[in-house]
Amino acid sequence: MQAAEFCVLGGVRAHVRGQDVDLGHARQRHVLAVLLVEANRPVSLDQLLDRVWGERAPRSAVTTLYSYLSRLRRALSTTELRLVRRPGGYTAETDPDAVDLHRFRALAHRARGASDQVAADLLQEALRLWAGEAFPAADTPWFTHLREVLTSERQAAELDLNDVLLRQGRESEVLPQLISGVSTHPFDERLAGQLMLALHRQGRTVRALEHYQVLRQNLDEELGLTPGASLQRLHQELLRAGPAGPPPAAPASVPTEASTAAPRPPVATPRQLPLAPVGFISRHRELDELADLLVPRRPEPGPRPGPESESEPGRIVVISAAGGVGKSWLALRWAHDHADRFPDGQLYVDLRGFDPAGEPMSPVEALRGLLDALGVPPGAVPEDPQAQGGLYRSLLADKRILVVLDDAHDAQQVVPLLPGKSQCAVLITSRNRLTPLLVTHGAVTVSPTPFHSSQARELLAHRLDSSRLDAEPQAVAAIVDYCAGLPLALSLMAARVASHPEFPLAALADELADASSRLDVLDAGGMTVSLRTVLATSHRALSSSAGRLFALLGLVTSTDIGLDAATSLAGITRSRARTLLAELEAAHLVQQHRPGRYRMHDLAQLYAGELAALDRAQENAEARTRLIDFYLHTAFAANLLLDGPHTPFRPDPEPPAQGCAPLAPANTTDALRWFTEEHACLLAAQESALTAGLPTQAVQLAWALISYQLGSHHLEEYSRVWHTALAAAEQQPEHVLPRVLAHWRLGHFHSLSGRRSEALDHLHGALDLAEAAGDPTAQAHICRTLGRLWEMNGDDRKALSYATRALRLYQTLDNAIWQANQFNAVGWMHAQLGAYDEARDHCERAHGLFLKHGRPGDEASTLDSLGYIAHLTGDHAAALDYYRQALAQFRTLGNGYDEADTLARIAESHRALNRPDEARAAWAQALALYREQEREAEISHAEEALERPAG
Repeated sequence: MQAAEFCVLGGVRAHVRGQDVDLGHARQRHVLAVLLVEANRPVSLDQLLDRVWGERAPRSAVTTLYSYLSRLRRALSTTELRLVRRPGGYTAETDPDAVDLHRFRALAHRARGASDQVAADLLQEALRLWAGEAFPAADTPWFTHLREVLTSERQAAELDLNDVLLRQGRESEVLPQLISGVSTHPFDERLAGQLMLALHRQGRTVRALEHYQVLRQNLDEELGLTPGASLQRLHQELLRAGPAGPPPAAPASVPTEASTAAPRPPVATPRQLPLAPVGFISRHRELDELADLLVPRRPEPGPRPGPESESEPGRIVVISAAGGVGKSWLALRWAHDHADRFPDGQLYVDLRGFDPAGEPMSPVEALRGLLDALGVPPGAVPEDPQAQGGLYRSLLADKRILVVLDDAHDAQQVVPLLPGKSQCAVLITSRNRLTPLLVTHGAVTVSPTPFHSSQARELLAHRLDSSRLDAEPQAVAAIVDYCAGLPLALSLMAARVASHPEFPLAALADELADASSRLDVLDAGGMTVSLRTVLATSHRALSSSAGRLFALLGLVTSTDIGLDAATSLAGITRSRARTLLAELEAAHLVQQHRPGRYRMHDLAQLYAGELAALDRAQENAEARTRLIDFYLHTAFAANLLLDGPHTPFRPDPEPPAQGCAPLAPANTTDALRWFTEEHACLLAAQESALTAGLPTQAVQLAWALISYQLGSHHLEEYSRVWHTALAAAEQQPEHVLPRVLAHWRLGHFHSLSGRRSEALDHLHGALDLAEAAGDPTAQAHICRTLGRLWEMNGDDRKALSYATRALRLYQTLDNAIWQANQFNAVGWMHAQLGAYDEARDHCERAHGLFLKHGRPGDEASTLDSLGYIAHLTGDHAAALDYYRQALAQFRTLGNGYDEADTLARIAESHRALNRPDEARAAWAQALALYREQEREAEISHAEEALERPAG
């Protein structure tokens, strides 16, 4: 039996101490994963909600979370893992060695201080615990960040193992992994050095030298960098050794920068930090994270470590986030709080990377300023910039100094300012990610995000009179909402409120309510205190193509956008769109919050919309049409897979606009996944079509959503799209069919919602229009819905009358599937009235037509009807057979609504056969679906059934 019983690196497996354990569906497993990651430490409900749902937690998430915890406790009750409630939250109590995440970290840690043979065994054991990507199905920000951290830890362990194996002379064993590794991480210089050394020892020195040249060229072309000093020294050693030479000596034999630099002048103790920020609040997580990454351990008594000490290596941390989030604020607060841990001083440079008044500071200018701060007389500064860099690194070589590089533009600006091998810490802030520093210098990123609402209120309360805030809580909530958690925006509003003590907060909140002027309000009259200017400087730093895509994203009205939709919006290739979005993401103007999905901060979206509105009206209209066509044509293709070619009133769209690249889902699973992913975007696209003067597309989008919305029980959204469709239809009164269609679907919605009067108004209005137009197809569909309405209202005879009328109309049309559906409807109504022979005859005719003319799954409702008839006539075994066939097909179709009802009927058949356990199991499944669908009457009925005594 393996020591690691809970697989947290790749999710949570359902096998605990030799027992198969049902851990439920994905999100329930993610709850357990969070608790296991924090094993033996309490996790609060708020933390669980944030980590498992992220910002998308529905209102019912708390109730759902309690049910998950309850189910997990029951499922794990027979195991050695216990989920318990403790002060501060819920805790997973277990031996840390039973959780492979903690075991992996423990093994990697033990390897660092072990002999090579022991270290190799420990690292190999640690890496065997990996079974793939960590948490591949979890997409919240917390899981995404943890996945990145774990991936970095895994890569570090792999590199450590490579070093150990190379020291043991096992280059033939490690060489295949090195070759594979450099293809995945082409800019990792440590990995490149390992490969070069292994190749040389295998007698392939020429190949090792070729790899160095390829890496050097790629670093120059892609990142504008040169290989680091250690890799250059290895390269020189290989050149000297030649193909038959001995393995390279230790890199220490190569002269260091310190030994070749000019004599060191006396070093001053710089104290350059600007004034600490006032009113700093929150950011406790980020401050702790910076401390973990940057603060050196307290030195032990005795001599201070020399320049060659490896005990406390310097670290490079990049605080990377969008403009206005408070990066400099955070960096300076942390630097002042920890200044005593850097006894040799603190250096500070404002690199002006995004200065609205000028160009970024050059590295040469910054380097001269740093040398001045270190006490180097002007006459002692070398003329050559490289020599200046050598002197700078030499001065810092044995010091413990904090270097703060504020507002960096890119990695190229920063690299010359980094200390060499030293105990110095470097804290960089930038609106860009500075990815090259992460790749080539081992930098770590800390990314502060906009404030949550509670943090935003805390900032306002820190700046303003609390009584004033308490007096107008609704206005405060509105201000917080309009500022979208951005500290700069909140600070600007706090200053505005403080400067107008006589103004009610509601009046100031109203100023922000108008989105078209919100950025005007968030402007204190200076370039550094204007949100629009902050966004403008970020936009100015983009390439022209990325800047244009940013403006086009301002046309998007949904909360996020997928890569394929963005491709059509811009009218470019998918690979080009990915590249441009990566540039925007690196500049923190968009966030890739899930793989392939991007969103913008609310205020950045407003600025992008302003850019789009400045000019290029025709181009913007074409881009908007391409985006709407992308959603429309992909939805049509997906709907055909769900509902087939026989959906009523199919309004085929015109070909998509030039440059639009709609998708073609491969099967029903792909279609359902796409609809689920894009549902909110489809709603936004329909409203955009209406406002953009594209009423036909607005109606067609509503039609394409029918099967998905009804099958997934999105009834409120179903109502919303058909109200929008009716408004669109009324824009083109010369076309009758769109109005018929919209009234018919709204009548259907009101019938499902129990609003008989409204349903009848819409349905009779639709029927009158269809009769006046002489359209038998429309009349048949509407009569079918009227039959269902009267059935739901308890008038089975009137329901049968409309159902029979619809059947007669369908029989005049050349569509066997419509006829089959209506035969089933008439049969069902006969069953309600006790006419079982007529019911069975109609349903069997429907089943025959479906088998002859339909697709797999079309006959699901008829199988359910035949099961119901068999149940009513006492043949419960046959009923169960029919129901199970129907259930399988409903699940394949993703039709959760009918799946729930069929499960309830299965439960009744089991109960009739005196099988109480099977009945309860079916009722429990039905109840879970009813709760997801918020069907109150059915929930009550299922709960009563579960409370009935067995038998």
